[in-house]
Amino acid sequence: MNEFSEMISILKWPLLACLMLPPLLVYFGLHILRREVIFVDLALAQVATLGACVAILFDVDPHDWQSYAFSVGFTLVGAAIFTLTRTRKDHRVPQEALIGIVYVVAAAGGILLLNNSPHGNEELKQTLVGELLYLQTPAQVLLPFALYAAIGAVHYIFRQKFMALSFEPDRAEREGWSVRGWDFLFYTLFGLVVTTFVHIGGVLLVFSYLIIPAACANFLGRKLGTLIALGCVVSTLGSVTGLYCSYAFNWPIGAAIVCVLGAMLLLVRVGVAFRKPKTTSA
Repeated sequence: MNEFSEMISILKWPLLACLMLPPLLVYFGLHILRREVIFVDLALAQVATLGACVAILFDVDPHDWQSYAFSVGFTLVGAAIFTLTRTRKDHRVPQEALIGIVYVVAAAGGILLLNNSPHGNEELKQTLVGELLYLQTPAQVLLPFALYAAIGAVHYIFRQKFMALSFEPDRAEREGWSVRGWDFLFYTLFGLVVTTFVHIGGVLLVFSYLIIPAACANFLGRKLGTLIALGCVVSTLGSVTGLYCSYAFNWPIGAAIVCVLGAMLLLVRVGVAFRKPKTTSA
């Protein structure tokens, strides 16, 4: 009991962050899978990181709000790029290729900007693993949760628009909606979610929370409500197990959760492959 109490006291706020924030990431992950722009979150995360690198050049502390403002500004630019490059008619250069280019250029730009920084390597590493272990105050979790709740409310109010853009794009175009305008709003809100979580969990963890639970859910269900519920179950189990492994084996928290989520995806895929198909009686 003493060991359990010690673990909870150390990991209380990281645990709450991993339980309260990922559900919105799961929801966005379902959109991303359906849009087939799998690496857009990595690209936006890297663009946000590039903004933080620029802030460092202006002697802004990475933990100050000004650094976050730089990240958000660069994320809006990335949202505009992905909105303008979305096309369903011209496949000569798929959008996924352009997303990869944005990611690579942003990553290279960050390396160049921090090349002469005395703590450049440490700062680049921090963008990958985040600061999940150092969450120690309610504000570090509740403020991002409030932002996520507001973004979730916007998606709920305009759910028909957002769902149609991702799941029924032909209907959106046929009915004459402002596809680019709604797409920009989608990527802007998505970018805010990614930017906020990158500061908490790092690039690797935000990608894992977005894609792995959504992929598991798509293997197991079909209806949207079922997909969201399954994805939340996967993210919760992965978070709790990963945090326990981190404490028990002294592993980095983010890497532990990512590996546990990866193992869960493997188990789900193997289970689905060996699941006997239903037989119908003649």
